[in-house]
Amino acid sequence: MLSWLKGIFQAGAELNVGVRGERLAAEWLRRERAFVIVASNWRSPRDRRDEIDLVCRDSDALVFVEVKTRKIGALVPGFHTVDTRKKRVLRRAAEAYLAGLREKPQTFRLDVVEVAIAGEQDSSAVPEILHFENVPLFGKYFQG
Repeated sequence: MLSWLKGIFQAGAELNVGVRGERLAAEWLRRERAFVIVASNWRSPRDRRDEIDLVCRDSDALVFVEVKTRKIGALVPGFHTVDTRKKRVLRRAAEAYLAGLREKPQTFRLDVVEVAIAGEQDSSAVPEILHFENVPLFGKYFQG
């Protein structure tokens, strides 16, 4: 019973870390890259499990952003956790998002933002943010 409760509280703490990472990523993209945030935590109406962390505008391009939050010094970088399965989910969500638009964008892409934050004991440390642009997601001839 005690391990079950610990698991619940740990999951809640991880969720808060993820929310904090998404907020930091959105602020950073707005400030450093001049992105316009169109939506955050967008979910597909067809399948609520299909989610896009951030939908942004970068000039004329529509950008789907997957945010991966890790603790500084994590063994597996966030970028590498966007595997084939996750890309399949992101592709489905992006296709649903594009299908709902009246006016289709000329270009769109997937970016991954990795946010590395310090542990709770060192909350004064500045987060490290890495931005990976145009991560392969769509096929060469995908039209949206």
